[in-house]
Amino acid sequence: MLNQKLKLNPKLWNADVEQVPIRKGFGQGLLLAGEADKNVVGLCADLTESTQMNLFADKFPERFVQVGVAEQNLVTVASGMAAMGKIPFCSSYAMFSPGRNWEQIRTTIAYNERKVIIVGSHAGISVGPDGGTHQALEDIALMRVMPDMDVVSPCDAIEAKKATLALAKTKRPAYLRLARDKTPIITTEETPFSLKKAEIYWMPEVGLAQVGIIVTGGLTHRALLAAKELEAEGIKTKVLHLTSIKPIDGNAIITLAKETKKIVTVEEHQVVGGMGSAVAEVLAQNYPVAIEFVGVQDKFGQSGTPDELVEYYGMGKNSIKEAVKKVLSRKI
Repeated sequence: MLNQKLKLNPKLWNADVEQVPIRKGFGQGLLLAGEADKNVVGLCADLTESTQMNLFADKFPERFVQVGVAEQNLVTVASGMAAMGKIPFCSSYAMFSPGRNWEQIRTTIAYNERKVIIVGSHAGISVGPDGGTHQALEDIALMRVMPDMDVVSPCDAIEAKKATLALAKTKRPAYLRLARDKTPIITTEETPFSLKKAEIYWMPEVGLAQVGIIVTGGLTHRALLAAKELEAEGIKTKVLHLTSIKPIDGNAIITLAKETKKIVTVEEHQVVGGMGSAVAEVLAQNYPVAIEFVGVQDKFGQSGTPDELVEYYGMGKNSIKEAVKKVLSRKI
């Protein structure tokens, strides 16, 4: 059952559940952050409407810089503005930022401890028809390996808005990962939110869970659908959503592993170096258990509809269910 304490969307299971692009929540959050703090500024690499930064640009044109198709300049200008006391949010497609300008982010932002929020929109396979060259499946790995860089991956538009507002108030640089396609609304305005705390979205109606499903980002809805169907089949699970991949809520992961002894991680990213790897690192050092990884298995993307690609690369609801059954059959 859904965790009642979190006040999740009661229409979550409906076929007509409202779907909104996660990036839209970022745009709304940035506008609110700009209204709350005059030091918030926006920079974009010629993708203002696509990344939903147009809301901020229209309201605060004097605090917005259109850098153009120059992603290296995008983040170095942002670093300079941060050095002068501003709070820069800089946006582009994730394939270009951090994909194209990783060294500039590392040297001018992270190395110098400049508070800049790098917003990577259109991340993952669900960018769809844009094809493999534009499908960022390595960005979590790129950014979480960087010292002094936080990594945040919201599950829906409402959480993206909350994450944007929260990141505006932190003291560290961060990477905010956003999806292009419409995603079911899972949370509500009343759902508790903290960058430091992962939350259990689904739990058995009675008894202990047999498998823990740990998910981040846009696949969260599919993980919940899988958990609901597994419950009907007599398999009890808990679904833990990680908004923050770095810093990671190690206590929540260890607690879940101690209860279930079996873990499945789910992410729209390469399984190498992603959220699943971060979870495995926590457990390897603290409480080793059997793990299955749902994600892209060392392949590049290709053109197709978002739903087709999620299924083709083994990240759909049925693939999650199969991973749960597979990890249940393992003995360690």
